[in-house]
Amino acid sequence: MPTDDASFPGFEFEQWVRLASEDPASFEEARRLMIESLIAAAPETIQLRLRGLQWQVDRLRELHNPMGACVRISKLMWHQVLGEDGLLDNVQRLGSRPSPERPSKVPGKVLRFAPRH
Repeated sequence: MPTDDASFPGFEFEQWVRLASEDPASFEEARRLMIESLIAAAPETIQLRLRGLQWQVDRLRELHNPMGACVRISKLMWHQVLGEDGLLDNVQRLGSRPSPERPSKVPGKVLRFAPRH
């Protein structure tokens, strides 16, 4: 089963299901390698944040049964989208920044200087 291709052209869900049921330890190792591969393929500027997020997911999986972990991980993901400084906040901030094509609507104050002689 390929675990080093970040584009996932060979990802087969049924193979992963079979591996999880037949050999849970191998499944966990393959899962860990796949996640590490994805993080390593991400831009360096966000790798630390991705590792922190994965750490949180791993701790939730350790602390809760599968259903409880799923619910808590889902809440964590939604918080990353809708929470303070989440994806939605950042997208809205991008949309509100003035650009050369769309100047700010806030009028500026014009200062008058005496001419130099």
